[in-house]
Amino acid sequence: MIQFGPHHRTDWRSEFQRLEGAYAPSTMRSYRSDVEAFENWCQENGLAAPFPAAVETVCRFLEDQGRSKAPSTVRRRLYAIRKVHRLLDLPDPTYAEDINLAFRRVRRAKPVRPKQARGMTAVDLKRFLEVQPDTPWGLRNMAMLSLGYELMTRRSELVALRDEDVEFREDGTLRVLIRRSKADQEGRGRIGYSSVASAHRLHAWQRWKGETTHWLFCPIYKEHPIDRPLSDTTVKVIIKQAAKMTGYGPEDVRSFSGHSMRIGAAQELLRCGFDMAAIMRAGGWKSINVLARYLEHAEHNVWA
Repeated sequence: MIQFGPHHRTDWRSEFQRLEGAYAPSTMRSYRSDVEAFENWCQENGLAAPFPAAVETVCRFLEDQGRSKAPSTVRRRLYAIRKVHRLLDLPDPTYAEDINLAFRRVRRAKPVRPKQARGMTAVDLKRFLEVQPDTPWGLRNMAMLSLGYELMTRRSELVALRDEDVEFREDGTLRVLIRRSKADQEGRGRIGYSSVASAHRLHAWQRWKGETTHWLFCPIYKEHPIDRPLSDTTVKVIIKQAAKMTGYGPEDVRSFSGHSMRIGAAQELLRCGFDMAAIMRAGGWKSINVLARYLEHAEHNVWA
């Protein structure tokens, strides 16, 4: 049996450095928190060092987690355990049939429909823009909301944009290169286009921020732009703040998220008569199943 010394707890953390640059920061955070959850569970249950893990231990962990966590979370934690075994070059138990059966039991015991953020409609966008203050923050937020909606970006894509990714065209619109996305980890990119109104809003924001930073959307401190990108969490906060300022109640405010621009714009295109293939191309979707789930709430309005 493999024995570990007193430093076994840090082995996987040091090995995780090898993943830097190969995975998105959000994925890295998830991996760390999931492995820590397994590690802590093993300690709380008086089990030996978690790696290499026994098949029975992983089965017990998955079934225990399934009592309080969504199946998607349990699956993600299984993947994290698998990743650690690979990084440490240990025998990987996660493909054992007993583990497969344990996860199937978790999934069947708690069928959970994925929770979807509320789509931001064109009317919502108009209202959210109208409540922005006449300040540098308002200039930035108007440009970001307007552009994010029209490009149907994920929030991580939106905050990753740089000035060099934007081209002002002769017709007054924008051509934008979205370099990397969740579905495009190699960074081949996709092209999006904006309205004249969004181009004007972005030009006003860029004129204010100047060349202090070439991140398209940056933080502001004491009315000065800061040379770093916004966090993707800030996008969600800005949307929720706009919904609150518009007059939505607490429950409605909670239903909006950083994904609301992408979902709402896709739903709006469906209502306007665009087919699934066109919407997939515009938003960079690879899976028709994911897009179909976003669009199902819009379909009852299409035929009204």
